[in-house]
Amino acid sequence: MDPVTPFATPRQRWRLVLAREADAPDSVGREVGDAWEAALEAGGLPIYRPHGRSRARVAFGAPIPPRMPLERELADIVLTEMVAAWVVRDALDGRIPEGWRLIDVFDVWLGAPALAGQVVAADYRIELDGVDGPRASAAATSMLAGRSLQRARQKGGATVSYDLRPLLADLVVLDPGPPLVMRARTRFDPVLGTGRPEEVVAALGDAAGVSATIRSIVRERLVLSDD
Repeated sequence: MDPVTPFATPRQRWRLVLAREADAPDSVGREVGDAWEAALEAGGLPIYRPHGRSRARVAFGAPIPPRMPLERELADIVLTEMVAAWVVRDALDGRIPEGWRLIDVFDVWLGAPALAGQVVAADYRIELDGVDGPRASAAATSMLAGRSLQRARQKGGATVSYDLRPLLADLVVLDPGPPLVMRARTRFDPVLGTGRPEEVVAALGDAAGVSATIRSIVRERLVLSDD
Protein backbone atom coordinates (compact mmCIF):
# COMPACT_ATOMS: atom_id res chain seq x y z
CA MET A 1 0.00 0.00 0.00
CA ASP A 2 1.35 3.42 -0.95
CA PRO A 3 1.94 5.79 1.96
CA VAL A 4 -0.62 8.55 2.38
CA THR A 5 0.83 11.99 1.81
CA PRO A 6 -0.48 14.31 4.51
CA PHE A 7 -1.80 17.68 3.46
CA ALA A 8 -0.25 20.74 5.04
CA THR A 9 -2.57 22.48 7.47
CA PRO A 10 -3.12 26.21 7.96
CA ARG A 11 -1.04 27.68 10.75
CA GLN A 12 -1.13 31.46 10.30
CA ARG A 13 -3.22 34.14 8.62
CA TRP A 14 -1.82 37.46 7.46
CA ARG A 15 -3.83 40.49 6.41
CA LEU A 16 -2.30 42.66 3.72
CA VAL A 17 -3.14 46.36 3.52
CA LEU A 18 -2.74 47.41 -0.11
CA ALA A 19 -2.96 50.45 -2.35
CA ARG A 20 -3.42 50.67 -6.10
CA GLU A 21 -2.40 53.77 -8.06
CA ALA A 22 -4.57 55.53 -10.61
CA ASP A 23 -2.22 54.54 -13.45
CA ALA A 24 -2.12 50.84 -12.57
CA PRO A 25 -2.91 48.38 -15.37
CA ASP A 26 -6.67 48.10 -15.78
CA SER A 27 -7.24 44.59 -14.48
CA VAL A 28 -10.17 43.27 -12.44
CA GLY A 29 -11.62 40.03 -11.21
CA ARG A 30 -9.60 36.93 -12.06
CA GLU A 31 -6.74 39.00 -13.53
CA VAL A 32 -6.09 40.72 -10.19
CA GLY A 33 -6.17 37.44 -8.32
CA ASP A 34 -3.83 35.79 -10.84
CA ALA A 35 -1.31 38.65 -10.56
CA TRP A 36 -1.24 38.46 -6.77
CA GLU A 37 -1.09 34.68 -6.73
CA ALA A 38 1.93 34.84 -9.05
CA ALA A 39 3.59 37.32 -6.67
CA LEU A 40 3.00 34.99 -3.72
CA GLU A 41 4.38 32.03 -5.63
CA ALA A 42 7.49 33.97 -6.61
CA GLY A 43 8.05 35.08 -3.01
CA GLY A 44 8.32 31.53 -1.76
CA LEU A 45 6.01 31.92 1.22
CA PRO A 46 4.60 28.66 2.66
CA ILE A 47 1.12 29.31 1.31
CA TYR A 48 -1.70 27.03 2.38
CA ARG A 49 -3.33 25.34 -0.58
CA PRO A 50 -6.68 23.71 0.10
CA HIS A 51 -7.11 20.17 -1.18
CA GLY A 52 -7.43 20.18 -4.94
CA ARG A 53 -5.87 23.60 -5.45
CA SER A 54 -2.32 23.78 -6.75
CA ARG A 55 -1.80 27.56 -6.70
CA ALA A 56 -1.45 30.08 -3.94
CA ARG A 57 -4.55 32.05 -3.00
CA VAL A 58 -5.18 35.62 -1.93
CA ALA A 59 -8.65 36.48 -0.60
CA PHE A 60 -9.65 40.10 -1.18
CA GLY A 61 -12.13 41.77 1.14
CA ALA A 62 -14.25 43.06 -1.76
CA PRO A 63 -14.29 42.91 -5.56
CA ILE A 64 -11.70 45.21 -7.12
CA PRO A 65 -13.46 47.92 -9.16
CA PRO A 66 -12.01 48.73 -12.58
CA ARG A 67 -10.00 51.92 -13.14
CA MET A 68 -10.36 53.11 -9.54
CA PRO A 69 -7.48 54.12 -7.23
CA LEU A 70 -7.51 52.23 -3.94
CA GLU A 71 -5.90 53.50 -0.74
CA ARG A 72 -6.34 50.79 1.91
CA GLU A 73 -7.63 47.58 0.39
CA LEU A 74 -7.55 44.41 2.48
CA ALA A 75 -6.56 40.90 1.46
CA ASP A 76 -5.80 37.73 3.45
CA ILE A 77 -3.27 34.98 2.89
CA VAL A 78 -2.96 31.77 4.91
CA LEU A 79 0.38 30.07 5.63
CA THR A 80 1.32 26.57 6.66
CA GLU A 81 4.15 27.82 8.88
CA MET A 82 4.50 30.59 11.44
CA VAL A 83 6.63 33.44 10.09
CA ALA A 84 7.44 37.00 11.17
CA ALA A 85 6.00 40.10 9.50
CA TRP A 86 9.37 40.99 7.97
CA VAL A 87 9.42 37.63 6.20
CA VAL A 88 6.10 38.42 4.51
CA ARG A 89 7.34 41.89 3.54
CA ASP A 90 10.62 40.57 2.17
CA ALA A 91 8.83 37.87 0.19
CA LEU A 92 6.69 40.45 -1.57
CA ASP A 93 9.38 43.08 -1.98
CA GLY A 94 9.90 43.71 -5.71
CA ARG A 95 7.26 41.16 -6.69
CA ILE A 96 4.06 43.14 -6.11
CA PRO A 97 1.93 43.53 -9.25
CA GLU A 98 2.52 46.71 -11.23
CA GLY A 99 0.72 49.76 -9.85
CA TRP A 100 0.18 48.23 -6.39
CA ARG A 101 1.89 48.96 -3.05
CA LEU A 102 2.08 47.04 0.20
CA ILE A 103 1.22 49.44 3.04
CA ASP A 104 1.13 47.11 6.02
CA VAL A 105 0.80 43.49 7.13
CA PHE A 106 -0.61 42.20 10.38
CA ASP A 107 -1.40 38.84 11.91
CA VAL A 108 -5.08 37.97 12.36
CA TRP A 109 -6.75 35.10 14.16
CA LEU A 110 -6.74 32.02 11.99
CA GLY A 111 -10.26 31.08 13.09
CA ALA A 112 -11.83 34.45 12.33
CA PRO A 113 -14.62 34.58 9.73
CA ALA A 114 -13.64 35.01 6.10
CA LEU A 115 -12.54 38.56 5.34
CA ALA A 116 -15.22 39.15 2.70
CA GLY A 117 -17.91 38.29 5.24
CA GLN A 118 -16.59 40.95 7.62
CA VAL A 119 -16.74 43.84 5.13
CA VAL A 120 -19.86 45.91 5.78
CA ALA A 121 -19.12 49.17 3.94
CA ALA A 122 -16.59 51.18 1.96
CA ASP A 123 -15.56 54.84 2.03
CA TYR A 124 -15.17 56.70 -1.26
CA ARG A 125 -13.68 60.15 -1.88
CA ILE A 126 -15.36 61.76 -4.87
CA GLU A 127 -14.37 64.89 -6.79
CA LEU A 128 -17.24 66.57 -8.62
CA ASP A 129 -17.86 69.42 -11.05
CA GLY A 130 -21.18 71.10 -11.65
CA VAL A 131 -22.39 71.48 -8.07
CA ASP A 132 -21.38 73.91 -5.32
CA GLY A 133 -20.79 73.16 -1.65
CA PRO A 134 -24.00 74.54 -0.12
CA ARG A 135 -26.23 72.85 -2.69
CA ALA A 136 -24.39 69.53 -2.37
CA SER A 137 -24.52 69.69 1.43
CA ALA A 138 -28.26 70.39 1.39
CA ALA A 139 -28.84 67.57 -1.09
CA ALA A 140 -26.79 65.14 1.02
CA THR A 141 -28.76 66.06 4.14
CA SER A 142 -32.02 65.51 2.28
CA MET A 143 -30.88 62.12 0.96
CA LEU A 144 -29.82 60.88 4.38
CA ALA A 145 -33.03 62.12 5.98
CA GLY A 146 -35.23 60.34 3.46
CA ARG A 147 -36.66 56.87 3.95
CA SER A 148 -35.99 55.81 0.39
CA LEU A 149 -34.00 56.76 -2.71
CA GLN A 150 -35.66 54.99 -5.60
CA ARG A 151 -33.26 54.44 -8.46
CA ALA A 152 -32.97 52.30 -11.60
CA ARG A 153 -29.99 50.37 -12.90
CA GLN A 154 -29.27 48.16 -15.89
CA LYS A 155 -28.96 44.47 -15.08
CA GLY A 156 -28.79 41.71 -17.65
CA GLY A 157 -30.14 43.95 -20.42
CA ALA A 158 -33.15 45.03 -18.34
CA THR A 159 -33.85 48.05 -16.16
CA VAL A 160 -34.27 47.13 -12.49
CA SER A 161 -35.71 49.45 -9.85
CA TYR A 162 -34.16 49.44 -6.38
CA ASP A 163 -33.88 51.53 -3.23
CA LEU A 164 -30.43 53.09 -2.78
CA ARG A 165 -31.19 54.48 0.69
CA PRO A 166 -30.46 51.28 2.70
CA LEU A 167 -27.08 51.11 0.97
CA LEU A 168 -26.08 54.71 1.72
CA ALA A 169 -24.59 55.06 5.20
CA ASP A 170 -23.18 58.59 4.99
CA LEU A 171 -22.54 61.43 2.57
CA VAL A 172 -20.67 64.60 3.48
CA VAL A 173 -18.90 67.52 1.80
CA LEU A 174 -15.19 67.57 2.59
CA ASP A 175 -14.15 70.56 0.47
CA PRO A 176 -16.46 73.00 -1.35
CA GLY A 177 -13.84 73.34 -4.09
CA PRO A 178 -13.88 73.67 -6.93
CA PRO A 179 -13.73 70.83 -7.54
CA LEU A 180 -16.18 69.77 -4.85
CA VAL A 181 -14.92 66.87 -2.75
CA MET A 182 -17.33 64.54 -0.97
CA ARG A 183 -17.02 61.34 1.03
CA ALA A 184 -19.64 58.65 0.62
CA ARG A 185 -19.91 55.53 2.76
CA THR A 186 -21.89 52.80 1.05
CA ARG A 187 -22.92 49.50 2.60
CA PHE A 188 -22.28 45.94 1.51
CA ASP A 189 -25.43 43.89 2.02
CA PRO A 190 -25.67 40.15 1.25
CA VAL A 191 -29.24 40.56 0.03
CA LEU A 192 -29.48 44.10 -1.33
CA GLY A 193 -26.03 44.22 -2.87
CA THR A 194 -23.54 47.09 -2.74
CA GLY A 195 -24.08 50.82 -2.98
CA ARG A 196 -22.08 52.17 -5.91
CA PRO A 197 -20.52 55.64 -5.67
CA GLU A 198 -21.59 56.51 -9.22
CA GLU A 199 -25.21 55.88 -8.23
CA VAL A 200 -24.79 58.07 -5.15
CA VAL A 201 -23.56 60.90 -7.40
CA ALA A 202 -26.53 60.45 -9.75
CA ALA A 203 -28.93 60.61 -6.80
CA LEU A 204 -27.13 63.67 -5.45
CA GLY A 205 -27.50 65.43 -8.78
CA ASP A 206 -31.22 64.71 -8.83
CA ALA A 207 -31.64 65.92 -5.25
CA ALA A 208 -29.66 69.10 -5.98
CA GLY A 209 -31.32 69.73 -9.32
CA VAL A 210 -27.99 69.81 -11.19
CA SER A 211 -25.95 67.62 -13.49
CA ALA A 212 -22.93 66.67 -11.36
CA THR A 213 -19.90 65.38 -13.26
CA ILE A 214 -17.42 62.99 -11.68
CA ARG A 215 -13.76 63.97 -11.89
CA SER A 216 -12.43 61.08 -9.86
CA ILE A 217 -13.43 58.41 -7.37
CA VAL A 218 -11.01 56.88 -4.87
CA ARG A 219 -11.91 53.98 -2.59
CA GLU A 220 -10.30 55.07 0.66
CA ARG A 221 -10.88 51.96 2.74
CA LEU A 222 -13.06 48.99 3.50
CA VAL A 223 -15.04 49.07 6.75
CA LEU A 224 -15.21 45.87 8.78
CA SER A 225 -17.97 44.83 11.15
CA ASP A 226 -15.72 45.25 14.18
CA ASP A 227 -14.31 48.67 13.20
